[in-house]
Amino acid sequence: MSSNINIKNRRATFDYEIIETFTAGMVLTGTEIKSIRLGKASLSDTFCMVENRELWLKNMYIAEYSFGSYNNHQTNRDRKLLLNRKEITKIAKAASQPGFSVIPLRLFLNERGLAKIVISIARGKKQYDKRQSIKEREDKRNMSRMMKK
Repeated sequence: MSSNINIKNRRATFDYEIIETFTAGMVLTGTEIKSIRLGKASLSDTFCMVENRELWLKNMYIAEYSFGSYNNHQTNRDRKLLLNRKEITKIAKAASQPGFSVIPLRLFLNERGLAKIVISIARGKKQYDKRQSIKEREDKRNMSRMMKK
């Protein structure tokens, strides 16, 4: 089963400096996975928190399934992420330090059709760091234009 579902958090690399990434499974209901398979999900303004030694994904939007009946899901509910204990303690330790946060980068379906999410430990960029990344991106674009000519 090949799938081309690849939902990205585009602001993440602009607003944050990525330190380390992890791939986690998600606990979803039936109508949530059906909406994700249709590509109706968003990672903007989404973040992760560790509560009671469990990792939770907060504020992720998954649209209601159009063919769902009375048992359709809530669009912005908290969703549990599945990682092993060692990874969760590492994330909790990093997230407790000032200036660090845990953000999702990408949501995709693996070869078995399961929804996976790539999360990262990240440090917020300052304004001058953002200007530097814009300059690097424009330089790369200009170089590719010169190579085509």
